[in-house]
Parts: sequence; C-alpha cells; structure tokens
Amino acid sequence: MLEQLLAQHQIKPTQVIACDRPKAKKLDLSKHNKALEAIDLNSEDYFNQFIFDQLPEGSIGYGGYGEERSLYARSDLFSAEEPRTIHLGVDLWAKAGTPVYAPLDAKVHSFDNRAYHGDYGPVIILEHQVANRTLYSLYGHLSITSLEGKSLGQVIRAGEQFAWLGEYAENFHWPPHLHFQLMWDLQGHVGDYPGVCRASEKDKYLANCPDAELLLW
Repeated sequence: MLEQLLAQHQIKPTQVIACDRPKAKKLDLSKHNKALEAIDLNSEDYFNQFIFDQLPEGSIGYGGYGEERSLYARSDLFSAEEPRTIHLGVDLWAKAGTPVYAPLDAKVHSFDNRAYHGDYGPVIILEHQVANRTLYSLYGHLSITSLEGKSLGQVIRAGEQFAWLGEYAENFHWPPHLHFQLMWDLQGHVGDYPGVCRASEKDKYLANCPDAELLLW
C-alpha cells in the first residue's frame, strides 16, 4: 500500500542518511550468518569490528527488514518462552554522529530514552501524512543530544536534519546505526514501538510495519 501511495501521489522521500546508493552495502545479521556465532556480541570492540570491517570507506550498511535474527539473545529484553527474533525495521550502519534527516514532512509525535541494554536508547517518532493516510516513522539508537530541544507537535520538514546517530554507550549498546521503522498504527505506544517481534506474530506486525527501504532511496 505504501509503495502505491508514494507512486500515485508522486511523493519522493529525501534520504534519511546521506549516501550514494551504489556504495551502500546490504548486511546479513540473520540467524543463518554463521560468522555471528564466533563474535562476542556484548563486546563493543568485536561487534563494531564485525560491522564496520564490511563497509568500504564512505559507505553505509543497510538491511534487516523481516530478517530473523538470533543475536537478540544477548539481552534479556527479548527473552521469553517464545523470544522476539523478527526485525521489523531497516538498520542503517554508519559512524556515530552521522546526521539523520526527515524523509517526509512531519511533526514530532513522541520521544524517549529507552536506556536498557539492547533497547533503542534515545528514540524519536515522527508523524507524517501520506496522501490521506497517517504514517509514523521511528528512529532508534540516536545520540542523547538528538532529544534536546524537541517538543511534541514540533514541525520537521522533509530533508531537515533533526538527529544524529549515537555512540555505543548511549545508543544503548549497539554499534552506531539507525533503526528506521515505519508503522501505520502505533497501537497506543508513545516514545516506543516494538522493533522486533515473535515469529508467531510476524504476519500481523509486518502488515502494520511496511518496508522502510521504500523511504530510503
């Protein structure tokens, strides 16, 4: 539906993170990537090295929509009788301090600092109008300074910088990256929305969370 709305109304998003698309590299963090099994994912140095050794100078890494991952086992935030393993957003891997831009005209819906190991750390949710539909976009793993000066209802124009990627210690224990996710319905959430779901709930969540790559390029 989102792809059709963008095409029908000739809506061209601006880049969320500035990048020459041909240089961007798709990264595999799925449970099928055996290289992840040899890494201490709770080590800042090892996890950073695994990500950024794959990226040529001046490029970013991206991917992960609908990807089934086992790496969340490093945090008890995702543990349960049926753990959450299905990634609902797109990750954009880049250096801490990288600027983040609004892809569409927006207003600030909510924000928070989800300061728990493996969670978003600083997170901002924007609200957009796409034709006659309301669409929300979530930006997780930001710098703490990204929350400064923010207010509910604040207008953010398409292409306007409104945040930066956070360091490992503030983003909350991830190599620097942006978790970029779209939602049709926030289902009552404020300053938060699940970025990972259980496999048994995959269809329901992916129906509510369109592929964020549609707003990347």
